[in-house]
Amino acid sequence: MDGKEVHHGRCLCGTVTYNVSGKPEIVAHCHCTDCQRLSGTGHLPGAMYSIGRFQLNGEVGEYKLKSLNDTEVTRVFCRNCGSPIYGKNSGMPGFVTITLGTLDDSSEFEPEVVIFSRNRKKWDTMSESLVSFQTQPDWSPEDESA
Repeated sequence: MDGKEVHHGRCLCGTVTYNVSGKPEIVAHCHCTDCQRLSGTGHLPGAMYSIGRFQLNGEVGEYKLKSLNDTEVTRVFCRNCGSPIYGKNSGMPGFVTITLGTLDDSSEFEPEVVIFSRNRKKWDTMSESLVSFQTQPDWSPEDESA
């Protein structure tokens, strides 16, 4: 951890906990069908962090799948209660995207973008002021922990 503000999170049952420090690279609402199925809702809000600023405690399970962009996506969850803790994508090595709903206090996090908006359900409304991408935007964050 780098001494910046630390945010704490956990799964539903408390078996898995984590800390993440500093500001995220980006906060996004993802409407891809995988995130919809994972969350059971119309989108999954997440905050991307450098892996060096993330510390996980507890035993987790993983589920891996191939994205439409031919990258490997790994979903990490609590083996006991099933809470989705974070995801990672081989197309963005060195980064994890934590699920905002698992943070103890996510009130200061503000979404910046909507991704995979082509899959947004009419009943899942978003602020019109958010930048919206039909698919995954073509960008890579800078790894600050290197």
